[in-house]
Parts: sequence; C-alpha cells; structure tokens
Amino acid sequence: MTASTDAGSAAPRKSNRVPQIVFASVVAALVIGGGAYWLATRGTESTDDAYTDGRTATISPKVAGYVRSLNISDNTRVKAGQLLLEIDSRDYVTAHAKSQATLDLDKAQLDSARVQLSIAQVRYPAELASARASVESARAALARAHADHDRLRKVDPRATTQTQIDASTESELNAQAQLADAQAKQRTAELVQDNIDAAQAQVKQLEAQVAAAQADLEQTDINLGYTKLVAPFDGWVTKRNVEQGSYVQVGQSLFTLVSPDMWVTANFKEAQLAEMRPGQKVAVEVDAFPNLKIEGHVDSIQMGSGSRFTAFPAENATGNYVKIVQRVPVKIVIDKGLEKDQALPLGLSVVPTVTTK
Repeated sequence: MTASTDAGSAAPRKSNRVPQIVFASVVAALVIGGGAYWLATRGTESTDDAYTDGRTATISPKVAGYVRSLNISDNTRVKAGQLLLEIDSRDYVTAHAKSQATLDLDKAQLDSARVQLSIAQVRYPAELASARASVESARAALARAHADHDRLRKVDPRATTQTQIDASTESELNAQAQLADAQAKQRTAELVQDNIDAAQAQVKQLEAQVAAAQADLEQTDINLGYTKLVAPFDGWVTKRNVEQGSYVQVGQSLFTLVSPDMWVTANFKEAQLAEMRPGQKVAVEVDAFPNLKIEGHVDSIQMGSGSRFTAFPAENATGNYVKIVQRVPVKIVIDKGLEKDQALPLGLSVVPTVTTK
C-alpha cells in the first residue's frame, strides 16, 4: 500500500514542473533578448520620420514666345550648360537690330554735336572780338560825322548850302544808328560762355541719349540670350510642363531640375538630441531599396523645431497647456553607399540610425 501511494504522488509532482520550466525558459529568453537589444541599441538614436532631401531649381523663361526646340524629356539626365529648350528668337533679333540702328544714329548726332562744340569754342570768341571792333569803328565814324557836322555849322552860311547841312546831319544820324547796331551786336556776342555752355549741354544730352541707346541694345542682346535656356547645374529634369510649340510666358514654371547633391532630413524627437553632435556616423536604411546600405554623418542640427517655422507657430500662453513632444530637423550628409551618378528620388522614406557613443 505504501509503495503504490508514493508512486501515485510522484507522477503529479513531475507534471507540475513542466509549465514552470517553460515559463522560466520564456523569461530567460526575454531577458537575454532584451539585454541583447539594449546592448545593440545602446548609444544610438533612430527615427522613421525621415526622408531624402536635396537641391532643386524651378526653370522658368525670362522672355515670352513659342518653344522652337525642346531637347529634354521626363526624368532626363542633363549636364551644366546643356541647352534644354529654345524659344523662337525672331522678334528679339528684330528688336536687337532696331536698337543697333538707334544707337548708330545717336552716335552720329553726338559726333556732329561735338564738332559744333569745337566750332563754338572758336566762333563765339571771334564774333565777340569782331563785334567790339565794329563798335569802335562805328564810334570813330560817328565822331567824324559829328565833327564834320559841327564844322559845317560853324562855316559862314554864305559858304555852304542847306543841302550840305542836311547831308551832314543825315550822316551823323546814320553814324549814330550804326553805332547803336554795333553795340547791340556786341551785347549779343558777349554771350560767349552761354553759347558754349549750350553747345556743351547739347553734347551731354546726346551722350546720355547714346548711353540709353547702348543700354537698350545690351538689354535686347540679353533678351536674345534668354531665348536659350541652359541647365544651371547637373541634374535630372522632373515635373516637365512644356511641349515643343507651346507658348510660354515670363516666369512660367516649365520644369524642375533636381541636383545630385542630396542628403537626408531626419526629424528627431527633442529628447533624442541630448548626445547628438555634428560629425557622428549614421547608417541609413531606405524603405524603397531595402538592400541599399548607405552611410553618412550628421552635418547640422536646425536651430529650431519644425513647428517653430510653420506659417502659424503654436502660441502656448493661453489657458491650459498640454505639452507636445517637438521634433527637430537634422541634416545628414551621405558619405557612401551610392554610385557616382546614382541618386535617390527626393522624399523617399528612410530610417537613419545615429551612433551617438
């Protein structure tokens, strides 16, 4: 009886240990796994709020017209200085020729005015000297006529005639008139500097006119150059919104050029920035290309959270306040993992992991 009872009690005791062993194994596995994960992630910061970023340029024409030739297509790879499209330039060629003709005419008028100024600088002083000489001559003539008239009046009336007296009076009056005329001409001739200044002003006016015509010519030359749109840098054509034969307006967005110079913008939580510094290594995983292994480094940390630079930043100085964890953009520069001419589309989701220790 005793032996059978001991055997029966041993069997249940053994069966109760199995769940305990399983539970202990699970706990041990969790502890080991958690410890391994902690060791693996210790000294790193990661976020899935990150995306590829880069430089872009919107290509727009500075002159209007019909697209004469289009040398690009969607997602075309272009080089800096490459001709992308050409606008019909005939109107601008005509405007350039007209400006050139206007400039040539203004230059001819300026040359003539300069010659007239040179002549004026000699002519007007000479005219003043001549006018002064004429005044002196008229005064001498008047003095002679006056002397003759006085002498004739003092002569015995029987030795002269009334006709002679009248002629002498007329000669004196005529001499007075000639003197008055010579003096008037002298006053006019004395405006030497005014006349020269007027000629100089005409030259300056035409010089300004030539400068304006030269500026117009240069502007038409610039506009003529604007009919050819070239790539400002190497990149890829995206968001193309133009076709050959289309009429384009000044400032119209034709397409966007994406530069190969790209980086990762990662929005880390503010609590993750305590030990993050520029220069720290970063491993980047790209959702679209899981086999692509990219390495980089922290370039800079934005001096302000993302919400601070929104159009309507939050105003917390009212009533109840609820703390919201902020995120700060961090720029991560790609060091390796991409081929020389390889680039990633902008806006792809990535997961950067920063080694902070």
